[in-house]
Amino acid sequence: MTSTVPALGTRTAEGSALQAVLLDMDGTLVDTEGFWWDVEVEVFAALGHTLDDSWRHVVVGGPMTRSAGFLIEATGADITLAELSVLLNEGFEDRIGRTLPLMPGASRLLGELHLHGVPTALVSASHRRIIDRVLSVLGPHHFSLSIAGDEVSRTKPFPDPYLLAAAGLGADPARCAVVEDTATGVAAAEAAGCRVVAVPSVAPIGPAEGRTVVSSLEEVDLAFLRGLMTEMR
Repeated sequence: MTSTVPALGTRTAEGSALQAVLLDMDGTLVDTEGFWWDVEVEVFAALGHTLDDSWRHVVVGGPMTRSAGFLIEATGADITLAELSVLLNEGFEDRIGRTLPLMPGASRLLGELHLHGVPTALVSASHRRIIDRVLSVLGPHHFSLSIAGDEVSRTKPFPDPYLLAAAGLGADPARCAVVEDTATGVAAAEAAGCRVVAVPSVAPIGPAEGRTVVSSLEEVDLAFLRGLMTEMR
């Protein structure tokens, strides 16, 4: 699935002010944030380095260039960013090839959005090769488009991925609800001007103006997301 599609209508069923829903992937829809850390630990162990568990909060949710670059600098490992990226992607692909658990409430939410014809996009800092593997499990029919981290010049925490997704769906970013699990993703969505639902996975996220924090996707449904737009009126 590519990130370029014809623009869709800007209003959903029943005339709701909610124009689109933009969803993060790792830690939001699929329970894979821990997979990335486990792979990073294994790869660096093979290189003769032990990762400090406190670094997990530093690397979570960001683009691979940032997280891998940080770990190389922190450990002093003798490996290039390009070489490390290949090893991490291969290790992650192996993991999701064995199991890919969904976050509680993810399947129900995607089904409800699809049933009501709500334009929906998957917006991730992961590379296209990873996204396509995950889409095969989530169901590509649930998404009008997907944006990968290696398809934008600036990925999260910059607003570019969410602005691109909103434009691709023909939606006003201010009328888009974004669901994210990390501070990095929340920062990207808020910089794009979207309404944000934070579902923290690894590190806590505090409430803020224009941001709603919940403990699980099981608290999120279409009525909830439409309600976020009602608050704007």
